[in-house]
Amino acid sequence: MTSLARWCLRRRFTVIVLWLVALVGTTVAATLSGSAYSNDYGVPGTESSRASALLEKAFPGESGDDKIVWHTGRGTVRANDVQQRMTATLHEIARLPGVAAVESPYASGGSVRISQDRHTAYASVTFVAKGGEPDKAQVERVVETARAAGSDNLQVALGGSGVAGTETASGHLSEIIGVVVAAVVLFVVFGSLAASLLPIATALVGVGTAAMGTVLLGHVMKVADFAPMLGTLIGLGVGIDYALFIVTRHRKGLRQGLPVAVAAERAVATTGRAVVFAGGTVCVALLGMLILRLGFLNGVAIAASLTVVLTVAASVTLLPALLGLIGPRALGRRERRRLAEEGPRAEEHPKGLAARWSAFVERHPKLLGAAAAAVMLVLALPTLSLHLGTSDQGNNPAGSTTRQAYDMLGRGFGPGVNGPLTLVAPLDSAADSLAFNKLPDTLRHTPGVASVTPSVLSGGGDTGVITVVPTTSPQSRATSDLVDRLRTTVLPKAAGGTGLDVRVGGVTAAYDDFAAVILGKLPVFVGTVVGLGCLLLLLAFRSIGIPLKAAAMNIAAVASSFGLIVALFQWGWGSEALGLGGAGPIEPFLPVVMVSVLFGLSMDYQVFLVSRMYEEWLATRDNRRAVRVGLAETSRVINSAAVIMIAVFLAFVLSGDRVIAMFGVGLAAAVALDAFVLRTLLVPALMHMLGGANWWLPAWLERVLPRISIEPPEPVAAFAGAREGSERDHDPHEVDGRLEDDLTALLDADGQPAERRVGEDVVVA
Repeated sequence: MTSLARWCLRRRFTVIVLWLVALVGTTVAATLSGSAYSNDYGVPGTESSRASALLEKAFPGESGDDKIVWHTGRGTVRANDVQQRMTATLHEIARLPGVAAVESPYASGGSVRISQDRHTAYASVTFVAKGGEPDKAQVERVVETARAAGSDNLQVALGGSGVAGTETASGHLSEIIGVVVAAVVLFVVFGSLAASLLPIATALVGVGTAAMGTVLLGHVMKVADFAPMLGTLIGLGVGIDYALFIVTRHRKGLRQGLPVAVAAERAVATTGRAVVFAGGTVCVALLGMLILRLGFLNGVAIAASLTVVLTVAASVTLLPALLGLIGPRALGRRERRRLAEEGPRAEEHPKGLAARWSAFVERHPKLLGAAAAAVMLVLALPTLSLHLGTSDQGNNPAGSTTRQAYDMLGRGFGPGVNGPLTLVAPLDSAADSLAFNKLPDTLRHTPGVASVTPSVLSGGGDTGVITVVPTTSPQSRATSDLVDRLRTTVLPKAAGGTGLDVRVGGVTAAYDDFAAVILGKLPVFVGTVVGLGCLLLLLAFRSIGIPLKAAAMNIAAVASSFGLIVALFQWGWGSEALGLGGAGPIEPFLPVVMVSVLFGLSMDYQVFLVSRMYEEWLATRDNRRAVRVGLAETSRVINSAAVIMIAVFLAFVLSGDRVIAMFGVGLAAAVALDAFVLRTLLVPALMHMLGGANWWLPAWLERVLPRISIEPPEPVAAFAGAREGSERDHDPHEVDGRLEDDLTALLDADGQPAERRVGEDVVVA
């Protein structure tokens, strides 16, 4: 790491240009190639995916769900003026580029698209798909043309997956707000404009390159449409935080009188190693999603990991180059003036609020620990009612055209029309065909079924399709129960002794299958992520208690954040007021992605807090002092980093995307609880109560464990003493490695001081 930092400092302009070339190059390539994201929840091997494949083979091009819906307040949709107006509009839309077909309710056989009260009607629209998705600009033109037909008595709205693509936020308001808030916090922390802008610049370059790389990744594998924004959300949060840690260490070196180059090298060689370790744990947690073997999540895992890798790379290469560029301006004017007048000063023990809080926790660990545990438990209680499913357009904001179309269809035709079930069966014999043709009569008398279409056979007569409209909405539990009842009871009984194999597909069936697969694999996934995290902490801190407490704290943070998500999004407490749409189920992939991200992010704070405690424990073997000093010296930086990350995450609530808003609220809540309740209250309280048991490790395990050092000791005294000589005799961008060699000779095999007096020995040397 020292060699890397030295190279980047010597060739800082080259490093900056290389990063800019990477950013511009990926941007140009992504712009020329366009996006190819997927929103396919299908899981190969499930019944719904087999039904979808069979339907596509027998009836190609008939899977579109986009609709133009209109409703009259006075009169009916059969009134001459309404019929003429909408017929002309539909003809105009049919001639627009990108439109494959329009099926009007006024055409022959279209009366099924007119409600019984004749106040609502809809037309089905099929778009020409390019790369799996219709062209957004062409769909927008259809929306504008249809909406123009509305009047005081005629309400027109559009719904469907293609139309929904036009409602995604096209701007970057959420990113801008998050970055601005982060910049303000950094300026307050550093007191230097130059220093506060460096973490922002580093994160933006890393995240921007990763975002464009994610666009290109979508052309070689399945990448969810929310993956770029999720990657940006994670990348901005961790990227700014990682750079904050390194700049903080660099400024500490400058205040101790080190030359700019030396301070930057030491910051990367010490805190930079911790950043690489922390970023690696985030990637390990994210890539844990690969064990689920779900194509939909593989792209999310790789895209998010790519973002973290590039932000870490920018932190340890681009950031030191920028630090060398701004020189001593990393310190504020007042700090530079004081350094010039008074000279370097030894780092003082923290005072003020951080020190008083640390002492307060030391005096009342049981009371404060119980209070923190109670808060986490209360917030986690809503998680017990978690309902996994996929929200539909009925959860969109009330003013959106998709929500208006959804509501009009529900009022006119019943809520089930927004998510009909599709029954598909291969017909291998005459007996199969006869049994399949009798199914509609059986299904009409099934509880939970609103209507059933007659059976329709493919051109070759080898495949049959029946559409079933439930009495409840697609995201309702009752609709999921109907799917289970059809699969396990109704259809097998109706098939009798024939070989008829009817497969239930449709939106609800696909979402239920997806959720079932994830829930089935979730224990293995969580166990893998938790196990790997505990192993890394065991190697780093050589303790049984530290990893176990970290696992418990991470699970507590996840459970409590999910409690808030359930209350806000599933129960609908304030979701409409915040512009997040109506109440609905929680996306089935949310637990997987949240666990991955949160376990990685929580590891950052755990490492930063406990490594300082561990250093003090090795020096004094006094657990109370170790916990008190570690908390006092790290809480300010942890809290500053948490405020930045919370601001970035909450800003994404403004994205207009319900899924991203869920991630934003959940991650912000988890980071807030982790930083302000767990790491600064519950963890130190537990460590005070456990005493020396915190650092217990069986002797046999001590012998077999390999030794790693996340953040090696920093020979500040040696470099401070050598400051004058290094400036006079050496290139200002070089570091005399002999001092490091001398220090290494005084360290034992652990890389830890052999005696507490090593600090004095180094000064003498």
